[in-house]
Amino acid sequence: MKRLIAIGLLALLSLQSTEPAFAARRAGGRREARRRTVVVVHPGWPLRRPLRTVIVHPARVAFRVPPASFLPVTVWTGSLVATGPTSEMLVWQDGETLERADDWTEFTLNCDSQGSKLWLQVVAGRAQFDWAEVVFDNGDALVVDMSNRERGPGYFDLLEFREGRRVDHVRVVARARTPEARVVLKMEEH
Repeated sequence: MKRLIAIGLLALLSLQSTEPAFAARRAGGRREARRRTVVVVHPGWPLRRPLRTVIVHPARVAFRVPPASFLPVTVWTGSLVATGPTSEMLVWQDGETLERADDWTEFTLNCDSQGSKLWLQVVAGRAQFDWAEVVFDNGDALVVDMSNRERGPGYFDLLEFREGRRVDHVRVVARARTPEARVVLKMEEH
């Protein structure tokens, strides 16, 4: 009987010592530590500079089309737009929250929608952008060179395709320059 009581007390003390760690993870909303890795690109990648070491946020939904060929690079001006699209104009939107502690982060947003314009919105905080890879449903991929531009809250033109295109997914490499930064991509209808 004494042995069972001793084992029970030991188990109880073990749980109490780990409870603060679980509470901190719940309260802070932090994810478990992730491994850093070098960005993986497909043959024909058009940017000629060293690839970053990043934390990869996995896509929430698997994308259907891998890049098959790369179109010429587009250089992002990063100009702030006075007003963004209205909700009636949007066919898709998704976003990611970046944490400064993660440094450079790669995230993929599954679009699977047709439209004529992609918008980038920094909802909160400040973020710095390296590049975005827009993959269309036919396997064409267009890399937008964002040249490490840092932006705060606002709307920014990312890419326009006047004839309308179906975008499978968008992959972005960016980092938060404030404790957190919320980045949202939106697609305007054709």
